[in-house]
Amino acid sequence: MKKIALILVLLICLPFCLVGCEKETKLSSYNIDVVFDDKSMTLSCSQTVKYVNTSNNALAEVDFYLYANSFAEGQKVVSSANYEKTYPNGESFGQIDFEQVCVDKKEATFSFEEPNKNILIVQLEKELFPNEQVEISMQYMVSLANVNHRLGYGEKTINCGGFFPIACVYEDGFVKNGFSTCGDPFYSDVSDFEVTITFPKEYVLASSGNQKKFEDGKVCCKAKNVRDFCFVLSKEFEVVSSQVDGVQVSYYFYDDEHAQDFLTTSCEAIETFGEMFGKYPYEQLSVVKTNFCFGGMEYPNLVMVADDITDKVTFDYVIVHEIAHQWWYGLVGNNEYTDAWVDEGLTEYSTALFFEKHPEYGFEYDTVIDNAFATYKNFVKVYSSILGEVDQRMQRDLSEFETEPEYVNCTYTKGMLLFDSLRESLGKRKFEKCLKNYFKEYKFKNSSYEKMVESFSKTARRNMEGLFRAYVDGKVVIE
Repeated sequence: MKKIALILVLLICLPFCLVGCEKETKLSSYNIDVVFDDKSMTLSCSQTVKYVNTSNNALAEVDFYLYANSFAEGQKVVSSANYEKTYPNGESFGQIDFEQVCVDKKEATFSFEEPNKNILIVQLEKELFPNEQVEISMQYMVSLANVNHRLGYGEKTINCGGFFPIACVYEDGFVKNGFSTCGDPFYSDVSDFEVTITFPKEYVLASSGNQKKFEDGKVCCKAKNVRDFCFVLSKEFEVVSSQVDGVQVSYYFYDDEHAQDFLTTSCEAIETFGEMFGKYPYEQLSVVKTNFCFGGMEYPNLVMVADDITDKVTFDYVIVHEIAHQWWYGLVGNNEYTDAWVDEGLTEYSTALFFEKHPEYGFEYDTVIDNAFATYKNFVKVYSSILGEVDQRMQRDLSEFETEPEYVNCTYTKGMLLFDSLRESLGKRKFEKCLKNYFKEYKFKNSSYEKMVESFSKTARRNMEGLFRAYVDGKVVIE
């Protein structure tokens, strides 16, 4: 009897022991030392990546995406419609140049994907097997263009988004996105970052991660479980801060009589989206007013808002949209080059949900949706009259969009209409449950169009593929 009892105890306890011993997936980590020189407008960088092979294949190389080279001579980062506000002082170029690349402290062979040099290919001395780690270090210099964009210097700010080589996501092979004049050509796994930045003392720093200042003027920024890192410098910055749900929210600005109001908007966005989807898991968020050619841009723990937005209503809208990206892109990732609508459409719709909860901002949910319908129908009408027909597919690479209006309408606007249709079909409560479960399932992971459909179908307990596909394939008639 005692033996039988012992066996029963072991059978009951063994699954819990196995669960308790299950190892978490180890993250890659980036340690970057950056020195900013405002005379030469360069970033001198020393970077060490402890890269973990999370795939099921042995790797002979590790590939890195080089966004900095999208500003090199011969590349085009914006359409002609946005040229003047992007280059207010005329065309300017920047790029990334490598001095040395080492693997496990030994000089390594490296090359670039031609013709754009958008990918750095680092050869490994021996195969890297699943769950193994390799140390890849590199010395490089980034020359900044005089450009109001994600990476470059403007009249009042130095934007440093995408300045460093970041490991490409590995699926069946390394995913190698191209450059694009529209959208965000980014895709990355979550990693840990420790970035030390040296800069002239008259500048103020906004960054991803938690900052620690040292006596020698350096600032160390630590960000864990994030999929990118960004910082912005300015001599003009003033800062206001507040706490909400354990998060320090800071608004970096200049020439802004509504600074306190925009800080309030930022705090309410963090609080509202945390209740809607799931708690914001980081300790800080920086909202940064900056020289930027588009409305705004999202990075982990930091969002940019363009300083040429002059009316308060639009500025509020952009803040809310970019903070929604902390959930849809930041926490739940996707390939923004191939599946742009997955994060942009859901982010735009989340913005409408925020204003539904906060009518005091002057946006009615029904009005936002009606305006989206009107905008999209007008887009189809105008383009049809010019071209005869319009490609209304949502699922395509950024390079396949002929114009920026086509990209915006097929990802943001039509994406918003898709999610409104889903809510109407499922009912509000079930739809909200779908969003929460989708967030919970893919938090700190990468999603896709197919994974989103699967998640929604599983929660709704019905096959949602037909409704998704009607919009995504361009077959649905919006009238």
